[in-house]
Amino acid sequence: MKAPGSDITVFGTCPPSVQEHGPDYLERVRDVARWSDRAGYEGLLVYTDNRSVDPWLVAQTIIQATTRLAPLVAVQAAYMHPFTAAKLVAGLAHLHRRRVHLNIVAGGFTGDLEAMGEALPHDARYDRAVEYASIMKQLLGSAEPVTFEGAYYSVAGLRLPTVPSRELGSRFLVSGSSPAGMAAARALSATAIVYPEQPEKQAPADPSLAQGLRIGVITRPTSAEAWDVALARFPEERAGRINHRLAMAHSDSQWHQQLSRATEQHGTYWMRPFKNYKTFCPYFVGDYATVGHEIGRYVELGYTTFILDTPAEERDLEHTAVALDIARNRFRERV
Repeated sequence: MKAPGSDITVFGTCPPSVQEHGPDYLERVRDVARWSDRAGYEGLLVYTDNRSVDPWLVAQTIIQATTRLAPLVAVQAAYMHPFTAAKLVAGLAHLHRRRVHLNIVAGGFTGDLEAMGEALPHDARYDRAVEYASIMKQLLGSAEPVTFEGAYYSVAGLRLPTVPSRELGSRFLVSGSSPAGMAAARALSATAIVYPEQPEKQAPADPSLAQGLRIGVITRPTSAEAWDVALARFPEERAGRINHRLAMAHSDSQWHQQLSRATEQHGTYWMRPFKNYKTFCPYFVGDYATVGHEIGRYVELGYTTFILDTPAEERDLEHTAVALDIARNRFRERV
């Protein structure tokens, strides 16, 4: 049996398409995918929203550029029927013999949702997401026809033309720190992904529920080196602060509001990239030992899946691997 904490699962994050265009963006996706593949990551998160390139197109690019990496596709019920999403997963598995994982999201910018006529309140969107993902899981888990009658979806005798084999089965994650998000993850037996507070403030993971964190990491052999990189990569920007405030004003996301109130820096825990609207998660900045120790504290609390923010270069992953090994080893020594 593996020691607790020895089975940490790590996902990377695909670059957002709004920052680059056309062939340059595709090459950037291929680069990050190859780095993540070589680092042994399980998969690569692909965003979805009104401004982003369709995540399924990006997922195919990731598969074609790598040998084993699995796309982790963000799926929002407002964009397509669950049969269509399941058919895309099955099609990629059939054509490429590769897994596709699903990150079920229920939120988004309110302007995006309203533009599509999406009027459901926050908690109801999670209720719909449970029905959505339940249909997907049934379709992808068996060749038997699926019949489902719910408040939001009704299907009768629905089946996929091909069903992925067991070894190509999808893992389901649910994004959302709210009670509704946690309830959705529990209903789906999915991994709940949250955005962490400082380690000393973070509540332990629910032992009945697989849980993970979305974080960024900048680590080097010394703290001074790490902060030099971090401050150069994420300089203070007034425009970014304004964009962050505007986004917060048009979001009903509880985690967005919570992180916006957090202190900008507490030890290794750094919120400037988030508050300058450069990313959507806290960063941990410091030397290997300190960052590894801090990540290890979350592992001790029961968080064993990590979605890491987009790297700027491949050596970011190499440095992060050192801190992750320290987190694993620190926890093993304590159990």
